[in-house]
Formats: sequence, C-alpha cells, structure tokens
Amino acid sequence: MDRPLVFHPPLQQDDPMHTGLEGKVVVVTGASGGIGSAIARKLAGEGAQLVLHYRTGRDRAEALASELGTASLLVRGQLEREADARRLMAAALRRFGRVDTLVVNAGSWAPESAGIADISLKRWRGTMDAVLTTAFLSLREFARVVRRQRRGNAVLVASTAGIFGEAGQSDYAAAKAAMAHGLVKSLKNEFARLAPHTADYCGGRVNAVCPGWTVVPRNASKLADADMVRRVTATMALPQIGRPDDMANAVVYLASDVLARHVTGQAWVVAGGMEGRLLWERDEVEPGWA
Repeated sequence: MDRPLVFHPPLQQDDPMHTGLEGKVVVVTGASGGIGSAIARKLAGEGAQLVLHYRTGRDRAEALASELGTASLLVRGQLEREADARRLMAAALRRFGRVDTLVVNAGSWAPESAGIADISLKRWRGTMDAVLTTAFLSLREFARVVRRQRRGNAVLVASTAGIFGEAGQSDYAAAKAAMAHGLVKSLKNEFARLAPHTADYCGGRVNAVCPGWTVVPRNASKLADADMVRRVTATMALPQIGRPDDMANAVVYLASDVLARHVTGQAWVVAGGMEGRLLWERDEVEPGWA
C-alpha cells in the first residue's frame, strides 16, 4: 500500500549567515506566488526593504505586504507593458531612493500541455510576453537605475525547463532558456560595466536560479499523484520535491554582495541533482526492439 504523500518543511536555520542585505532595497516581481512570496520573506528576514510586484494575486500580495510590515511597498503591474515596468521602478525610487537588487520572478505557463504541432501563435506569443518580455522590460528599467547608481545586481528565476527542455511546454522552456542562458550570459558583462568593481565594491552581477518541481499551489494537483511524484523524483540524486524556501535561499545568496561577491553569469539548478526527465514509461518500451 502506498504511504500518503507528506511534504516535510525544510530544516530551519536558527542563526542566519551574515548577508549584508540589511537595509538593501530589493524589487521582487511576481511576489504573490509561492516562490515569490518565499523569496520576499527570506529577504525580509535579512533586513531588506522590499518592493513587492504583483499582477493578479491582489489578496495574496496584500497579505504578504501586511505580514512584512512597513519596510515593503506593494505595486501592481502588467510588466509586459513598458509603462508598467517604468512605473514599478519609479515607485521603488520614490519610496526608497535607490534599488540594490532586482529579482525577476514574474512569469507563467499554459496550464495544458501541448506539442509544438498544436501550440497556437497566440499561446506562443502570450508565453513569451509573460516570461521573456516581462524579464526584458524589468531588467531594462533596472539597468538604467544601475547605470546612474553604479551599483546593483539581478537574480533571474528561470526553470529546469530551460535547462533540460519540457515536452508539451516548448514555449515556456524556450523562454526560460533565453533567460538562463542568453540574458544572464550577456548581462553579466553589461552590468559589470554599468556598475564597475572598486576597492570596496564587487561590481554589478547577474545570475539565475533554475527551480525544478517545487511544492507550490499551481503544482498541487499533480503532486497529489504518487505516480507523478515517483516519475519526477526518479530523475534526481536527492529524490524529493523542492520547497519554495530552497529557491528563496539560493536567491538570497546570489543577491548578497557579501556571499556571492565573485559569482556572476551563473544559472544555478536547484532541483536535487536532476539530470532530466524519464522519457518513457516501462510499458512503453519494447525490450526486443531496444
């Protein structure tokens, strides 16, 4: 008999490592989601001042802002629109006077899987806008701030879909691959010039975190299926589903100029040592033809 699925909370760290994030201003896009809210809480725990962006999850965003208190600012926006991306950064500057870190976490995927033969142009463009255009516009506005400040770093939340591919989600995988590789590898060189290193500053840095399967509300129905959990974890050296805090811890590290002062241009896979996904079920392979 299968045991019921129990997702244990991550181990708690009683004495946080010094990150140097106290008083820093961090903009988190998509902060109302499962991973975004975990990132915000972890950064708040390090003493950062937060600008929390949301698009549709108003109730969740307001609850999060209330939980984090006065050191946070809530801003709604559709970041595929230039005006909203500008408004987000302008609101942060009005409130705090600067922006030290941008966490690019906003994005979504189509709820149904579809092979490329069945993906409409409308869906393709919608995914590119939701993932890649929002990242581009957020980063562009932040880069303009960094150019003036001569300080700042960015952390992009990509996906293992952009590392290993994702059958049935080629639009999402393509957009996340562009973030994890094309954007990060290019912008690490640009930000190092926008915010050059000095005797007391490491220089502008850009990195990405690539989550695998994570326990968040939009995955809840799939992760309630024991067979799905087995299939997913069978690809991992550490056979367990990721938690939002696992991703948030990686973001905090990369946002810290103290801890990650010499780390830039990296796409960190946080997925238990995943090596890809099983392509075939046992009964789909004919041993005699293999």
